[in-house]
Amino acid sequence: MLWFSSSADFMEAMYVSPMTRDEMEQRRLEAAKDLLSGQSQSRVARKFGVSRTTASRWHRTLSQRGAEGLRKRRATGRPSRLGAEQLRRIPEIWAEGAVVHGFPDNRWTTARLAAVIEARFGVRYDHDHVGRLMHKLGLRTSDARRRNGQPQAGYLTVGYGVNGVTQMSPSAA
Repeated sequence: MLWFSSSADFMEAMYVSPMTRDEMEQRRLEAAKDLLSGQSQSRVARKFGVSRTTASRWHRTLSQRGAEGLRKRRATGRPSRLGAEQLRRIPEIWAEGAVVHGFPDNRWTTARLAAVIEARFGVRYDHDHVGRLMHKLGLRTSDARRRNGQPQAGYLTVGYGVNGVTQMSPSAA
């Protein structure tokens, strides 16, 4: 369970966007410096906002393989079939609304967005994968229930902000 020293810390944690692989590597290397300087694993875990188990794993890797062992490794899995620029365009397409893309209403479904992605970029995705893609881009969360492309009152509005940062704000609907 996470503990926060103040409600401000809790709110900050609620709105932190996922870290990039480079940011995670930087965090591990900074933690390595602290571990090498003699700080306890518990203190390092608190400082970097990770579990005690993660700090212990970092310490073990540092002891066995040195700082190089904490560097990022090549990502496994199949590379995205959409390029960075195409991925950046998806939230813009979403914001335009489904009607602009030939649908009878502005309700985005995974099947509709998959059809637009295929038409626009020539890449065919299964609607289940499009759901994961929407979540990754901040267009869909399990907490944000949408109707006609708009969040219902009382739910969070999730948007894709500047430089790919997910921004969240209370719904005004």
